[in-house]
Amino acid sequence: MEPATVIGYMAAVLGTICWVPQLLKTWISRETKDLSLWANVLMLANLSLWLVYGIMLGAWPIIVANLISILLVGSIITAKLIYK
Repeated sequence: MEPATVIGYMAAVLGTICWVPQLLKTWISRETKDLSLWANVLMLANLSLWLVYGIMLGAWPIIVANLISILLVGSIITAKLIYK
């Protein structure tokens, strides 16, 4: 595996798992008043654009990381809408 691909996967893993603590805290506590809906919606849009970019390039680290991150951020947004 090329060094650039290894770095891409490492960045993908770190960028994806950074959402897990927020997601777990949100769903366990059901407390979302301190979360910005708009910031999370903008992040979801950002991740979606990165996903499209990754698909266009055929770059699997970008595709996989953004698919998973979209699911995680989408879950945070869902919690924000449910647990106002």
